[in-house]
Amino acid sequence: MMQRSSLIPSHRSTATVLCASLALGCASTGSPPATTAAAAAAAAAAAPAAHAAYAAHDMSTMSTMAGMDFPITIPKGALYTVADVRFMQGMIAHHAQAIFMSRLAAERGANPRLQRFAIKIDQSQTTEIRQMQEWLRANGQVAPDTGSYHTVMMAGMLTTEQIAQLDGATGPAFDRIFLTLMIQHHVGALQMVTELFATPLAGQDVDISVFANDVVSVQTAEIGLMQQMLDSLS
Repeated sequence: MMQRSSLIPSHRSTATVLCASLALGCASTGSPPATTAAAAAAAAAAAPAAHAAYAAHDMSTMSTMAGMDFPITIPKGALYTVADVRFMQGMIAHHAQAIFMSRLAAERGANPRLQRFAIKIDQSQTTEIRQMQEWLRANGQVAPDTGSYHTVMMAGMLTTEQIAQLDGATGPAFDRIFLTLMIQHHVGALQMVTELFATPLAGQDVDISVFANDVVSVQTAEIGLMQQMLDSLS
């Protein structure tokens, strides 16, 4: 089994650094959540408007992982499961769409604070995609590229109509749409983690466990930051 330090380093300090760099005065998130499900629920409750949009999203795509038809063979004795592999493959597409969204911020005249935040998402999720691809390849699995978000639909991901709405906005209107949709997107990532850990035997591999819990820690903090920025636009 791969060593944890060689592939999936912990990023639990990322959320705290993000708070400081954006000077938004949020609480430290240095410790992991008590339970993944509780963290996901708390994050959703903290973003009621975006959660309403997320609740309307077709969650059947999470269970079926639309577009995820790569062959999977689990070697005898492996600690990871099919659900773990599908989680990593699906999260690559999920992250790739978030990066696409983030790179629109500068082009669409977002306010400076939001642009800094978007750069953080771009940088951190680009790194995480590389880590997920390395884990998949090291375990003999198919590692999707970043273009997979065009054909894969996971929880919270934007529909074609939502992407068009975001792409067509500028200035303050872009800021509001971006924050609302990125909160939806993040809550979807938390749902993916919740479903992973609810699957029997999944999440036992140390790299998978560390990565999934880091997703919860960082994206829960980012939801709080985005809700603050959204509230400030009112």
